[in-house]
Amino acid sequence: MNEQSIRRLREVVVGLAVGALATDGSYVVVGPTSAFVAAPVHHAVVQYMPAPVLAFSIVVLGELGDSIGFAIALALAAVAFGAAYWVAVRVSAQSLGRVVLSGGLVWLGAVALTGSPTSGVGAALAAGAGVAVVSVSAPQLDETVSPGRRRTIALLGSTVGFGALAFLLGDRPERAAPSRSLSNVTGGAAASNGSAPAGAAGEGSASNGTGGGSASPVQSKLQLAADRSLDVAGVDGLVSKIGLFYTVDIDTIDPSVDPAAWHLDVVGSVSSPTRLTFDDLTSQEPIHRFKTLRCVGEHRKGQEMDNALWTGVPMSRILERVDPTGGHVVLHAADGYAEEFPIEALREGMLAYGMNDKLLPRQHGRPVRALVPGHWGEINVKWLTKIEVRDDAPTGYWEKRGWHGTGPVNTVAKLWTVNHLDGGRVQVAGFAYAGTRGVQAVEVSTDGGSAWTRATLSDPLPGDDVWRQWEHTWQPTGASAEVVVRAVDGTGARQPKTEAGPYPNGASGWVRKTVRTGGHT
Repeated sequence: MNEQSIRRLREVVVGLAVGALATDGSYVVVGPTSAFVAAPVHHAVVQYMPAPVLAFSIVVLGELGDSIGFAIALALAAVAFGAAYWVAVRVSAQSLGRVVLSGGLVWLGAVALTGSPTSGVGAALAAGAGVAVVSVSAPQLDETVSPGRRRTIALLGSTVGFGALAFLLGDRPERAAPSRSLSNVTGGAAASNGSAPAGAAGEGSASNGTGGGSASPVQSKLQLAADRSLDVAGVDGLVSKIGLFYTVDIDTIDPSVDPAAWHLDVVGSVSSPTRLTFDDLTSQEPIHRFKTLRCVGEHRKGQEMDNALWTGVPMSRILERVDPTGGHVVLHAADGYAEEFPIEALREGMLAYGMNDKLLPRQHGRPVRALVPGHWGEINVKWLTKIEVRDDAPTGYWEKRGWHGTGPVNTVAKLWTVNHLDGGRVQVAGFAYAGTRGVQAVEVSTDGGSAWTRATLSDPLPGDDVWRQWEHTWQPTGASAEVVVRAVDGTGARQPKTEAGPYPNGASGWVRKTVRTGGHT
């Protein structure tokens, strides 16, 4: 390779290093927010990814696919900001000119991407520092290494070191206000003084008192869920802890929406369009509902299904205010996500601002999300900003990409744990869910599906759209057993046997697992 080719390659490497520094600099000052320069790049990557590739990423790669997508976004951001250095090299022969021009171009690019001058400043300062490193004389550490190579090595070392520092500095708790108890927001409408319940309540209490008073409606329901949860090792209670509740979103970085500045527009084919603020919602008499969510992209044996006690206002109350005339509704989110479904499905829904006795955390839709009974999790739009009533039925986000989307959730019984008990007994357990149809029974076979036994079910929680726990214990006679589970919904219909993957209609079929029993024939 001749000297000119080496110089060009070094210029490419330096540009990418400067771009990486700019990306890191943005992360240092704004952290994992939508103002981070890679966030809009990742959003564009997802938006324009071909539908078959996106389906493969979700169904086959899962979380790895999301990580790969975000890595691509980081690389694209580095290339984009590296272009600032390449332009500066050709425009200016002076070191100071290159530093200033690179930093200025990076700042403009970052602000154009994110709309955040602060993010731009972080990116520009880091990029300018990188250009300065490569533009000034490096110490003569090795006489056999040319100054150009020494500067490149110094820059690459600085990039790696600053990247690690950026991760440590930027990856800190979210900058939005910490999740507060509901009583601090609703003025006591959602909770009253009293002692915190045990068990499922473990997210913290809405109570401001230290004891002696009666439990609030939220606390009472959480205690009810704790009391009705089966005592099975390896299976959490009927209310999922907030930190363990699954999340699936179109972007890696969630929107950060200030409740004080938030508003919800209800528009379109309505007689009385309206705008609601967070105070408008929280000042109303709240409702508290158990509701289970299941991801349409999960496999039969997956665990992207959870349940919570949600606090908010009924959607019917809002629809009565606006008097809709259209038959369809589109829910719009702060991150550009939107889903459509018949308006009748929304009438039994709710606008939720609370979860397990706390305000919604950012990852679950702060400040307000929609909850639509009996539908796949993707329909329960988070970071809700607009409810648009329409006469026609537009195509939703996932429907455009070939997914089933807005139909009712499939019935499923999940086998989540196997416990070996005293005396050689074996216990299998999990959850069953059938949307608003409810769960009537769970049937278990320990011989591959020839003979069936009804499992023990947890007592049902209030509401229709809620899962139930199940467990079955038996004395095996062989060294292994082929365990099969299926649910019976509230109408008496059994979970279909035919197996299908998540795409495009959601996973279906019986769940099977070969269990090593340790017994003897």
